[in-house]
Amino acid sequence: MQRLPGRLRSAVRAAMEAAAAPLHHLVPDNSNSQDQQQDRTVTAAIVVIGDEILKGHTQDTNSFHLCARLRSLGVRVERVSVLPDHVGAIAAEVRDLSARYRYVLTSGGVGPTHDDVTFEGVARAFGETLRPHPELLALLRRTRGAQEVDGDDDDDDGENGAQENKMALVPSSARLHYGRDPLTGVASLYPLVSVHNVYLFPGVPALLRRALAGLQHLFHNPAVTYLSRELLVDADEADIAPALRRAARAFAPAVAVGSYPDWSNNYYRVRVTLDAEREEPLEEARRFLARSLLPGAIVQPERQPVAVAARHVYRLALSDSRLGQKVAAALTVVEEALAKYGLPELCVGFNGGKDCTVLVHLFHAAVSRANPDTSHQLQALYVRLVSPFPEMEDFIQETCKRYNLQLYTVCGNIKEALTDLKAQQPGIKAILMGTRRTDPYSCTLSPMCATDPGWPDYMRVNPLLDWSYHDIWEFLRTLYIPYCVLYDRGYTSLGSMENTTKNPTLRYVTDLGVERYRPAYHLQEEAEERSSRT
Repeated sequence: MQRLPGRLRSAVRAAMEAAAAPLHHLVPDNSNSQDQQQDRTVTAAIVVIGDEILKGHTQDTNSFHLCARLRSLGVRVERVSVLPDHVGAIAAEVRDLSARYRYVLTSGGVGPTHDDVTFEGVARAFGETLRPHPELLALLRRTRGAQEVDGDDDDDDGENGAQENKMALVPSSARLHYGRDPLTGVASLYPLVSVHNVYLFPGVPALLRRALAGLQHLFHNPAVTYLSRELLVDADEADIAPALRRAARAFAPAVAVGSYPDWSNNYYRVRVTLDAEREEPLEEARRFLARSLLPGAIVQPERQPVAVAARHVYRLALSDSRLGQKVAAALTVVEEALAKYGLPELCVGFNGGKDCTVLVHLFHAAVSRANPDTSHQLQALYVRLVSPFPEMEDFIQETCKRYNLQLYTVCGNIKEALTDLKAQQPGIKAILMGTRRTDPYSCTLSPMCATDPGWPDYMRVNPLLDWSYHDIWEFLRTLYIPYCVLYDRGYTSLGSMENTTKNPTLRYVTDLGVERYRPAYHLQEEAEERSSRT
């Protein structure tokens, strides 16, 4: 992408401005405006409780969901805490937050085990004792059985007697809230417990989401509606920093501007967010940034390219373009293979490279079009090299999730890999390969050809034989298909870390004297594709 003129001057100015204020929270202080809106603003704090979160055993998704849903209800979340399963820590945090925020929502620690101590911590925060709630006891007897409820509970501090169940011991002022499914209207079987302005949600994500959906009326603030806009920018964050700061200052406090770099996305480098309570200043800020940034810097990539693969790939195939003709021919080969062998007998070779990424997308599109109303799992073969790039391995796993691939990983050369595959999956009869004629030993291949004598017996299906390097990149980037990030860092052909370097043809030096590499799709001479492989 074309760089801003006067790069050195812009970089120095951006650095000076960055020292004055943090970039990622461009919300200037305006005490008067905050005072005026105080009566309309409803705030909340979230407390995630669990040793498993702090130890890295479990990834927290509850705070993300709570923040998003509360904001949609007109509630501004101002704090998220993560605490261990420690009564004193829970009590101190809840006591502090409940005095500062309208709502406090906790997640986790309300189950029947020894480390579920949220009820006890909240009781201590308000100077209350735990007592068995008769309604909860009756509910537990109905749902869990009298024997489990009334049996001994081996608890070290002896707070639970034989007739009391740990899950029914709640702070003395606790209230019970029964939600309703927003779709069916059916009342929930188990209530949410609250103590004053503290709402104690379960830690299991599915249960938490269900409880919040049924009780969102408790938190709804009709006085405020939070609006958002998102701009995806294909430029370095340092280059757009001056424009972001001008926007933040010009539209404060009505609009908050946020900037978040994304180093893994292939189609944009910065996600800019605009947040406001009114449509007019929000749209004005969006137009201001559109004028301030370089033409073409704001992009609108397809966010779900896999979901729309069948429609977009076949629409491209029906076009009169040169690439459309290549796509149509490739789809014909894939469809012939599907007709001859059927999905259980087909496997696609996938090592994370650009060519086989195109092939996986074509294969997925053809299968989805043939079976639009059924889910499917594609079989894929990964021949793992010695010393693979970590970025490549990550991309392979992400692609498996994205396309629902059943991946068979084998090591060794291709002949050994096919031998192992034949032993492990004898039902597979044909393998789709991302081979092009410009690849070594491939100029005489046909779209469908059997393996050579002495090799495991497979039909090789080669839909991309007549595609060029530039065809591959035009297809990927026209349909916004995710590909390995190494291609954006100057690699044009990927092998192992031992035999692959960045392509020197793509090397350039910035105005600041920094060595960088252009993305692989900027390569002009196709003959230079493998010049970085040894």
